[in-house]
Amino acid sequence: MQALLLAQDPDESAILSLALQRAGLIVSRSVNLDATLSALSTQPIDFILIAVEDTRSLERIRHLREQTTVPLVIIVDSMTEGAHIALLDAGADLAITRPFSTRLLISQLRVLARRATGLPIFTLPTLSVEDLTLDPSTRSVQIGNATPKRLTHLEFRLLYTLMIHREQTVPTDSLVEHVWGYAGDGDRELVRGLVSRLRAKIEPNPRCPHYVVTVPGVGYALLYTP
Repeated sequence: MQALLLAQDPDESAILSLALQRAGLIVSRSVNLDATLSALSTQPIDFILIAVEDTRSLERIRHLREQTTVPLVIIVDSMTEGAHIALLDAGADLAITRPFSTRLLISQLRVLARRATGLPIFTLPTLSVEDLTLDPSTRSVQIGNATPKRLTHLEFRLLYTLMIHREQTVPTDSLVEHVWGYAGDGDRELVRGLVSRLRAKIEPNPRCPHYVVTVPGVGYALLYTP
């Protein structure tokens, strides 16, 4: 599994990098959260650990969670109970305050990594619809004989859901549940943004989509004809 470590303090970065490696992860480092967000669509990441000074990056953490479902660990100097809850609500799987036990952190990272690999996508079958082929083993999509394109976790879940329900309209609420993993009222802007990114990878003309079709007022469908 590939882990991304975002930490600005070099000494702490070295400690956290070692902890991630001891948990069985391959580590790449970054010092800029905005650069991390922009790289997620192309960089294969299975685990994210962010060490920040405080909890003022909540909105960017929410944006990060909108783009990926991988385990997300946040380390901060201190936090109130309310701030802790806010971090978890924003999308963190684990929020830790300094000083922390490196030994305990390694165990916690191992648990999250183990759960993340509990249902490996390579056990899913390859799906083909028309000239569109989705390969779960590489999390890539191929159109005809074109070069396969790597999908993010969320893009893969979205396309997989639409392909197994081909020619059926999948409501926005259902897509939120299948792709992000929680139930409730669908966030239309959240889904719309993900659909837009997926179309940019698979549609010959994203402005006039052939594969992922919008069903106004309801949701989306693959190869839907009214």
